[in-house]
Amino acid sequence: MKLAINLILSLGMLALCAYLVWPNATTREQLEAVIDGIRFAEFAPYLAAYIGLLVVVQLCRSLRWNNLLAPLGVRVPTGPLLAISAVGFMAILALPARLGEFVRPGLLRKRGDLSASAALGTVAVERIVDGLLVSLFVFGALFSLRGPTAPGWMMPTAYAALGVFSAALVFLAFAIRNPERTVAFCLKLSLLPRFAPGVARVIGTKLVDMMRGFVAIKDPRNLTIFVIWSVVYWGANGLGVFVLARAFHLDLSLVGAFATMGVCAVGIMLPNSPGLVGQFQYFTLLGVGLYLGFDPRSSSDKLLPIYAQAFAFANLHYLLQVSWYVLCGALGLATKHVSFHDLWTARKVDEQKLAPPPTRGDDPAGAVDPT
Repeated sequence: MKLAINLILSLGMLALCAYLVWPNATTREQLEAVIDGIRFAEFAPYLAAYIGLLVVVQLCRSLRWNNLLAPLGVRVPTGPLLAISAVGFMAILALPARLGEFVRPGLLRKRGDLSASAALGTVAVERIVDGLLVSLFVFGALFSLRGPTAPGWMMPTAYAALGVFSAALVFLAFAIRNPERTVAFCLKLSLLPRFAPGVARVIGTKLVDMMRGFVAIKDPRNLTIFVIWSVVYWGANGLGVFVLARAFHLDLSLVGAFATMGVCAVGIMLPNSPGLVGQFQYFTLLGVGLYLGFDPRSSSDKLLPIYAQAFAFANLHYLLQVSWYVLCGALGLATKHVSFHDLWTARKVDEQKLAPPPTRGDDPAGAVDPT
């Protein structure tokens, strides 16, 4: 049932984004003319710079995880860390509804370094910090663009993204101080204990275990280093958008490039379509359109020559990203640190840890240790 729901959400997102993005026949002809008109002699320097920035992104995104694992007494050697991270990032891209987020913690558990739940807690911290940084990028870029001609959805979206990840940061702060009470309070708000107490107990136990990974927030040194890695990582991402836009002769400013990167990053945090097809392109075009004066949802705007250039840029940006993460993931699988068997079993959670804790009728002491 969970897989069916994830697939439905994923395919629904694919259909919606493909409908919103795909141009008409006239624009396809314009797109072909734009691609044919790019001479490789002009394009090569931008492509080389873009790939160099992808290397920086990959290294920062991978190596920073050790600074979240260190407070838990775990430090993964560079080779295995790069391999596990590369395979995990490829899985995030390939699997629907962001199920790939569970692969990295699962692969770490296979090494015996840490429980999957605690490792997943570090990934949760990673996602919240990433979301907050991206939201700040988006908020700053869109705030600079505000005005009477700005679309109505722009600033509400910026405020909403910032609010969601700020709330998540508050949750982290309370979870560090008292994880059991924080989880119990959140579950009570969800009404799940009333309608499905057994499920609520399982979720509560898993969440408390996952919060072991939140301990990184208590370590100022490692958290500071992690944030620095993250700023460099997202900075290289934004510069990559800026550099590639130059190859397509798009007059996208540096601020516009970071806004585009941020809008796309927030958009793909939603349940993702298979391989992010359509979804990546749509949110990229949405960000570019804010600065270049077109709306990817408008049929008439899709006739504009600038849309053809932006559409070509969005698709090449997508293809380069996909090719890069698939290549890195394949190299990770080719190492001795990760195998196809590890990748397959990493998605499974230890059955003993998933089993619901005993109820009062089963527990002779009449109480259950929430940890």
